[in-house]
Amino acid sequence: MNKKYEYSDTTQLSPHFNAKEFRCKCGKEHEFMISNELIEKLEKLYAALNCSKIIVTSGFRCSAHDKTVGGSGTGQHTLGNAADICCYGQDGQPISSKVVCCKAQDIGFRGIANITAAYQYTHVDVRPNGKWYGDEVHGNSTVTDDFYKYFGGEDMKGIDVSVHNGNIDWGKVKADGIDFAIIRAGYGRLASQKDEKFEQNYAGAKAAGIPIGAYWYSYAMTPEEAELEADVFLSVIKGKQFEMPVYFDLEEKKQFDLGKEQVSAIMRAFLKKVESAGYFVGLYGSASSLTTHTADDIKSWYTIWLAHWVDETNYSGAYGVWQHSEKGKVAGINGNVDMDICYKDFPTTIKSKGLNGWGKAEPTSTPAPDKPDTTVTATIMIGTETYKGTLMKE
Repeated sequence: MNKKYEYSDTTQLSPHFNAKEFRCKCGKEHEFMISNELIEKLEKLYAALNCSKIIVTSGFRCSAHDKTVGGSGTGQHTLGNAADICCYGQDGQPISSKVVCCKAQDIGFRGIANITAAYQYTHVDVRPNGKWYGDEVHGNSTVTDDFYKYFGGEDMKGIDVSVHNGNIDWGKVKADGIDFAIIRAGYGRLASQKDEKFEQNYAGAKAAGIPIGAYWYSYAMTPEEAELEADVFLSVIKGKQFEMPVYFDLEEKKQFDLGKEQVSAIMRAFLKKVESAGYFVGLYGSASSLTTHTADDIKSWYTIWLAHWVDETNYSGAYGVWQHSEKGKVAGINGNVDMDICYKDFPTTIKSKGLNGWGKAEPTSTPAPDKPDTTVTATIMIGTETYKGTLMKE
């Protein structure tokens, strides 16, 4: 629903957006429209990017002004469906439009585009029909159906491993062109179920300079059991640093037999607990389980590690990593190994946000310099009387 406002209206539309920010900038005081859906999605974008502020550089446009700035005069701005924005991080610096476009895609904006060569300003809209993902540096046409792939540059080639892969020569793995690894930390809800090779694999991959993530295999049948699994997982990875996300792996048939609602509740319990502990957390799942047993809110909020062992997946949802084969061959590993492709720059995001053990060190306080003594205890004799006390220096 699009609501009309008088030019002088200063209604607070949401926690971070006021009606006056969306007035037409033509210089004439006329009424304007704003989409409720646009405001709702802008608030979601604000939270997802952990913004300190979002500046609306262009909201509603009258037809004449839209033409003046190069529009058609009938575009989404003239309907109150669009905003051009600049997002700022907690450090006070603009967030790259490349990052904003990707997150706007996750949130469900139907029109998204980078609009400057400096990649600091982004167009977002909630057009009622169709989709437009653009990069105005390269014209006004749709440039992609996935900003993560468009802006991600060359895809990263990776593997995921566990105790079942035996002893791994991580130096040879690195030399064979592997860009990242996701390591099993363990399974279940007991500390004794830590993966026997986790420490060895973590140390080996780190020594080889391979960015790593971790995953925990679940047997939880209730949200309460999932929280216990999260507790053990957090204890296993405590004190370590991960450049890639950490994942929840739920794939037991008896779990799926519980139904979508219960399975999703189990997922939320684990994911929320690990996320609240300061980790960039995601969900591992097959194309089938993600479609039939995973609630939409989970898939839209958490990054997805898709398991689909085919040459070309037909899974239509968003995902950051694709496990495309369980029969890969990599130097330094005996036998088959799971192969993955990563489409997102997780290391930059994770480190910049201080997640996964990369938190910024607390500044050390400098002790105040010792103050010189300004008092002295003295004993004085006056005649036959003795006086003892504290004297203060002037």
